[in-house]
Amino acid sequence: MRYSQGGGLTDAERTAREQVWLQAVACFRGGEKNREIAAALQVSERSVERWRRQWREDGQARVASKGSPGRPRLFDAQMARLERELERGPLAHGWSDQRWTLARVKTLIDRLCHVSYTVEGTWRLLRRNGWSWQQPARRAIERDDDAVELWKREVWPRVRAPRRRTEPGRSSKTKPASR
Repeated sequence: MRYSQGGGLTDAERTAREQVWLQAVACFRGGEKNREIAAALQVSERSVERWRRQWREDGQARVASKGSPGRPRLFDAQMARLERELERGPLAHGWSDQRWTLARVKTLIDRLCHVSYTVEGTWRLLRRNGWSWQQPARRAIERDDDAVELWKREVWPRVRAPRRRTEPGRSSKTKPASR
């Protein structure tokens, strides 16, 4: 599973992976061959080659884990402020209607916190903090539910076309057999 599909490593898995890298670095220093290191650490030789090249170029710092790429970049105070502003509604922030879209929330985060999220990242941030996807019911203000029910009950049965009857055991799509 790829990162964009919600995959990736947990903190514990990342720590375990970093320990394997550090063991590999110790083996590099000891002069062991890639094949021996790969067998001992139960990884591919290609991974060991890549780690060795990174270690030669940048030292042990290059091999160390850089942390989760998907950690929330908003502090608790920033998230609390964002939630207060979301509660105020889109009209208070200059939009013409009362619907929050992910693009609007993304823009609001950028304005308030100076942090750039993708639309997908915005959705994950909101979902992680207890927000849910909702779509407003689109109904006319003038709608009269009693009149609608009356129409369904009395007018609709008279207007709709009667169902075509088919012979028992026959599909209406098949032609009768010619003799």
